[in-house]
Amino acid sequence: MWRWWQRKAANEPDAGTPLPSGRPVAGHGAAPESAGATGAPADDTEALLRRLEWTVLRRLDGQVQGAHRTFMRGGGLDLADLREYQPHDDVRHIDWNVTARLQQPHVRQYMEDRDLVAWFVLDLSPSLSFGTDQRDKRQLLEEFVTVLARVLVGHGNRVGALLYGQGAERVLSPGGGRPQVLKLLHLLRQAHASGSDSPSTETRLTDWLASAGHFCKRRSAVFVVSDFISAPGWHVPLGRLALRHDVLAVRLFDPLELNLPDLGLLPLRDAESGERLWVDTHDRGFRERFAKLAAEREVLLRAHLAQAGVDTLELATDDDLADALLRLAALRRRRPSTAAAQGGAR
Repeated sequence: MWRWWQRKAANEPDAGTPLPSGRPVAGHGAAPESAGATGAPADDTEALLRRLEWTVLRRLDGQVQGAHRTFMRGGGLDLADLREYQPHDDVRHIDWNVTARLQQPHVRQYMEDRDLVAWFVLDLSPSLSFGTDQRDKRQLLEEFVTVLARVLVGHGNRVGALLYGQGAERVLSPGGGRPQVLKLLHLLRQAHASGSDSPSTETRLTDWLASAGHFCKRRSAVFVVSDFISAPGWHVPLGRLALRHDVLAVRLFDPLELNLPDLGLLPLRDAESGERLWVDTHDRGFRERFAKLAAEREVLLRAHLAQAGVDTLELATDDDLADALLRLAALRRRRPSTAAAQGGAR
């Protein structure tokens, strides 16, 4: 299985010493410390949320708005479908015109008006510590989830979270309001701190996604946020989760995971197994083989997501969060008729 290798700068401690910052380095200098560093004080969660509200949410004013339109059938004003009358149905919902035309009682079904319960199913495995330029994948996850949760609770909805990682398994019950977003952000910081001290093992998203169905009792919107670097088979429980819930897969990646630049001789470390080796990135043949393997993994990943039957939002570490949320809103706006059609079969 393809894995991403994490770089150590040549002037850092020897191969047996863990990286001080726990993140890769690009070029010849150390990567700058981020606001999401491990062990940050609790006040930093408020500062990060306030920064994201000013830099991202203010740009979204008037562009991402409106209540959630659920795919479930129930009491509401928007007509979804007609079906034959059954003994438990409310006679007030009988459509007498259709009944007279077809000579068989039919009732109206409506799109259910209700608040949205959203679950964030978050992968905090070691491979998310990789990143270049301004942030790593873990920081991208933190900022994306914080902004999206803030948008959701701003419309009166509730959000919860399931965290999976190296000893960082956590559950946050659904809640509303700005304090819930701060709880989620604080939980992410705690999970990062505790997970960084745990021994690395192979990521198995299969078990994590299978357990998500036990926590999400009520039909919900589920955001699965991961880089999907895992042992195979995870698309099967993801597909089962999508049979009951409205699932969106948010795939995190860094551009260097697809194409490796010419940086000379580099010591690399597998973020999950801890294995280390030297590679010559000046070798054109090596870079071509690297790009070929990455392309093959991309094809397989997209095939598995399509097989699971979920929508996918791809998010790179150099993406603008406001633009990403607008892409997400456009993606969901294209779904109402499809989701409604699937709702009757679920």
